[in-house]
Amino acid sequence: MNFINKLARDEQGATAIEYGLIAALIAVAAITAMQSLGNSLDTTFTGVSDCLDDQSNCPT
Repeated sequence: MNFINKLARDEQGATAIEYGLIAALIAVAAITAMQSLGNSLDTTFTGVSDCLDDQSNCPT
């Protein structure tokens, strides 16, 4: 019974789980931002490539 009471009062495991959840949330946010940036860069470089291939496709 004493072991169960001690285990119930121990908060180290809860703290570790909270830090893990925070790290996971940051990772998801970073992945989302990088995917958005990647799509934007892909569009930009595709436009540059098209312009270099055919000068009439270039914006003025």
